[in-house]
Amino acid sequence: MAAPLKVSVVSADREVWSGEATMVVARTTEGEIGILSGHEPMLAILSSGEVRVTSAGGEKVTAQAADGFLSVENDTVTIVAREAELV
Repeated sequence: MAAPLKVSVVSADREVWSGEATMVVARTTEGEIGILSGHEPMLAILSSGEVRVTSAGGEKVTAQAADGFLSVENDTVTIVAREAELV
């Protein structure tokens, strides 16, 4: 089994969610993207929409995010949005 992703979803003023996950799906300016363990390093601009996280325990976490960026490096996913909140 692949190592879990370390995920942080933050807004301009607070951390919305963080933890280990098996998958992250987010909407970027280029379209929707799915991130799994071992993903190549990347930086993408977020569009307003849902960020869906499947936690390592199988829980589905959904956040509404507005404008920002998504960074992936060494199985660490950081999502920084101007505004973000759990749905």
